[in-house]
Amino acid sequence: MTPAGGTTVQDHVALAEIELCGELIIAASAADEERLSQDRIDEVLMGLRL
Repeated sequence: MTPAGGTTVQDHVALAEIELCGELIIAASAADEERLSQDRIDEVLMGLRL
């Protein structure tokens, strides 16, 4: 049941972590190699600039 005030709590850190994980999953699924290199991981994460 929603409180009478209709307040919504968002954990911005958790949302940012979810976005990071999502971007890594997308990059991994598009990669030709079995694992992403550390350089590719850094490239993906730096591209987000959260």
